[in-house]
Amino acid sequence: MRRLLRSLAVVCVFSLSLLGWMGSAQSALAANLTQFAQNAPFLFAEVKLRNPLEDKFYEIGNKIDLNNTNIRSFRELQGFYPNLASKIIKNAPYEKVEDVLNIPGLSETQKARLQENLDKFTATEPLPELIEGDDRINKGYYK
Repeated sequence: MRRLLRSLAVVCVFSLSLLGWMGSAQSALAANLTQFAQNAPFLFAEVKLRNPLEDKFYEIGNKIDLNNTNIRSFRELQGFYPNLASKIIKNAPYEKVEDVLNIPGLSETQKARLQENLDKFTATEPLPELIEGDDRINKGYYK
């Protein structure tokens, strides 16, 4: 009998907690801004806030930006991560993609890898938001 009462109490408490979690439905009232704007004595201006990072990512597309991308982006390219990628980042900024071939101390294998993948790179204007600090080398992702 105790076991039955205990089970019943657990079920009741669980049910009540679910009701509290789900909350009660509330209706929302939305204003008809179109009608309000027609009758308003002032103008409404649509302002779209722009983030320079969004513009940069749109400009880059699916390519790796040699001047702004962090080291982990090079993981998708075989033979780049971490040695060649760190050399690329440490010698940035680059005026054009081909400048990456002029990094001092590259081996012939590294130059060949770079030459094969030049179409996967872009070189845009460096943004301080993306390159300041040690974020390009260590993004702080730990497993």
